[in-house]
Amino acid sequence: MERVALITDTTADLPDELVKKYNIKVLSFRIIYKDREYKDKIEITSQQVYDGFAREIPTSSMPALQDMEDVYEELKKEGYTQVLGITLSTGLSGIHNGLTLVSQNHPEVKSYICDSKSISLGEGALVIECAKLIEQGKTLDEIVEKIPSLQKRIHLFFVVDTLEFLIKGGRIGKVSGTIGTLLNLKPIISVDIDGKYFTYAKVRGRKQSLSKLVEIAKEITDKKRCTAYAMHGNGEEDTLKVKDVIERFENVTSMHWGGCISPVSGVHSGPGLVGLVLVEEE
Repeated sequence: MERVALITDTTADLPDELVKKYNIKVLSFRIIYKDREYKDKIEITSQQVYDGFAREIPTSSMPALQDMEDVYEELKKEGYTQVLGITLSTGLSGIHNGLTLVSQNHPEVKSYICDSKSISLGEGALVIECAKLIEQGKTLDEIVEKIPSLQKRIHLFFVVDTLEFLIKGGRIGKVSGTIGTLLNLKPIISVDIDGKYFTYAKVRGRKQSLSKLVEIAKEITDKKRCTAYAMHGNGEEDTLKVKDVIERFENVTSMHWGGCISPVSGVHSGPGLVGLVLVEEE
């Protein structure tokens, strides 16, 4: 009997209960300081990363290839014959290439490694939707066929307090950085079809940016019924305010609290992130 396993990474920001429920294997990125290194979400928390910014802003690297090998061996022992890997956008990391290489070392396991072209619960929502399809008994081929239409239904938006961290980490994509810093612009950032950040809307000031985020959610949910997810990066208070407004929208069928984003995402976005994901229902 064919059994499909799911692999993703810590940037998907999946709640522990869903990881357990669907037996999802989660690969940890690495947080790297000058004299030490940690496994994302396992050996370091997001709050510890934010609290340490005054002393040192760490860098990051993708999960070790050995960790990927270990996951494949674990899945084979558990009796899985097929693997669906869903990774952080190739526009932001090399993890997709790494996992693809490792999958080729295991030809006896049929694998499909998918570039989520997203991050955080944009990536996580795709994992959740695929997990539901596995639970329904869909084959790997059937799920792979559905992925492009699933991706089109997932909308990710976020605001950061400062663009400094995205610029420093080289993750700025098509978001205009220095101009934004000078003019106090707080752009609404999204991901394009290549999985790179771009400016979805230009707004000046924090308060206006949060209002714009709500406005965008209203525009989308006026047209489609949606499941919504809210997440933050050391910006819980502002995010809860946004969540409280959006969850009352008529076409928001359910609103989920994602909590704080992964430590590695926090390294690159800095403190004060307010994030929103909307998943259009079929």
